[in-house]
Amino acid sequence: MKSGTPQAAFLAIAAAGAIVTGACSDSAPQPSAERMARSCAPVSSTPVRLEGGTFVMGSLLVYPEEGPERETTVDGFWIDPHEITNAQFERFVEATGYVTTAEKPVNPAQFGVPREAIPAELLAPGSAVFVAPDRPSNRYQDWWRYVPGANWRYPEGSDGLPSEPNLPVVHLSYADMLAYAEWRGGRLPTEAEWEYAASAGEAATKVQPGPEEANSWQGVFPVADEEKDGFSGAAPVGCFAPNANGLYDMVGNVWEVTADHYRPGHDPEDRHKLSGPSETDAYDPLNPGLVTRVMKGGSYLCAPNYCQRYRPQARQGRDPGLGASNVGFRLVYDIPPSELD
Repeated sequence: MKSGTPQAAFLAIAAAGAIVTGACSDSAPQPSAERMARSCAPVSSTPVRLEGGTFVMGSLLVYPEEGPERETTVDGFWIDPHEITNAQFERFVEATGYVTTAEKPVNPAQFGVPREAIPAELLAPGSAVFVAPDRPSNRYQDWWRYVPGANWRYPEGSDGLPSEPNLPVVHLSYADMLAYAEWRGGRLPTEAEWEYAASAGEAATKVQPGPEEANSWQGVFPVADEEKDGFSGAAPVGCFAPNANGLYDMVGNVWEVTADHYRPGHDPEDRHKLSGPSETDAYDPLNPGLVTRVMKGGSYLCAPNYCQRYRPQARQGRDPGLGASNVGFRLVYDIPPSELD
């Protein structure tokens, strides 16, 4: 299957009752108003300059696809201090009239079956939303739903609340992210750049961040979120302290998509100006028919009992044709941000 038609693959699996979007993906409940009022101060959107350097990329502490560890060098760049927000994305849409993938009807020809065999709801514009199951389960198809009307404007679907300005924008395809990046004058980071920025000189660990440090799942996933961090879904940017590089939510909150194609593990010989495997060499065992992109940092759905990916070294493949309610992005820049405007 070509990388240009992955949405159809997702929807076809959804129709059969099994959604394959990665072992730890979406959701959409609203953040705690009390937490927002007392802790989520506005933060600057001015990109942060990071000088280049050498760091230990990868880890062997948790999942084999995150290794091997090796010294990696990146050149300097600017990076957004937080995930792109709904307010930022809305300015792009107002300026360009852009319509996202989740807002467009699905082409029935992508299914490869007669149109009458396709449930009508799977042809409607929409996206994937997390719905907690009634009982414990370790099957991700038990908590994912394709929801018509779910998009960046209405993360839970057309019957839900509209998106909040300071929440990370979600439900975007890879093409949507690229369109925003081109308009803004930036680009999606390489995996190496992202991990360098996120690790901020700290050694790898498998310990879940405390509820005062990051937005992740406290309790038994997927049925019991204790919300000790103040949120049952994504948090507005700036609710948790930044890392040593001055960057917010580099772990937890929402996954962040990078420019690299996905393949389990790192090539130990790749050490400078990494760009990941070629499309030909890419392979995702969770989505073997798709050419996926690396996403990093985990989300508010990651918990020790199921998804220990609330770490800079964490990585997973992401279907480029479909967004999700816990997957966002930030940009990097090769020229001073002042020259972009």
